[in-house]
Amino acid sequence: MLSKIKKFIIDKIRDLIYIEISENLEKYLKLQNLKELETLRNLNFCKINTQFSVGSGFKMNFEGTPDIIEIQDNVCCKNYCNFLIYNEASLSIGDNVFINNFSSINCLYDINIGANTMLGESVKIYDHDHKHYQSEGKLIIDRNEFTFGKVSIGRNCWIGSNVTILKGVIIGDNCIIGANNLIYKSVPANSVVKANTSYTISA
Repeated sequence: MLSKIKKFIIDKIRDLIYIEISENLEKYLKLQNLKELETLRNLNFCKINTQFSVGSGFKMNFEGTPDIIEIQDNVCCKNYCNFLIYNEASLSIGDNVFINNFSSINCLYDINIGANTMLGESVKIYDHDHKHYQSEGKLIIDRNEFTFGKVSIGRNCWIGSNVTILKGVIIGDNCIIGANNLIYKSVPANSVVKANTSYTISA
């Protein structure tokens, strides 16, 4: 009987310690997020609305000095989203955009996301590729040189989980991109893109 009581007490203490640690960690992460956002807002090239909210592990990293970063009203990034923005690049995110967990934006040139658009978990957007060529019968992939093309996602779009969007893609307004698609060519407005061996565009 005493052993059961002892085990019960130990379990309760363990639960209380876990709750205390979790709550303190959550408070710490929120404080770090606030500090990160305040730092970003003080940068000359950042125009970030005060209602921009981010989850745990959000990072916005820079390679050089971007041209402009504009984030409008009521934009929400969930946990562990990562933005990488290069020298002289432009990133624009419209009102009421939602970006779910583990998504990433890699901007070397120009990326625009229209208002009221939703990105599912683990969406990846790239506006550039590594330069590559053949030399003496060998494929050479340059780690430091890139080709690039503007990426634009229209207003009121839904980008499903695990979608990858590549350079030069223009997605029109009111589009749905199904989960797990690789988007390598542009999609007209009011379209649905379904996952298949090769993706199909339908009105």
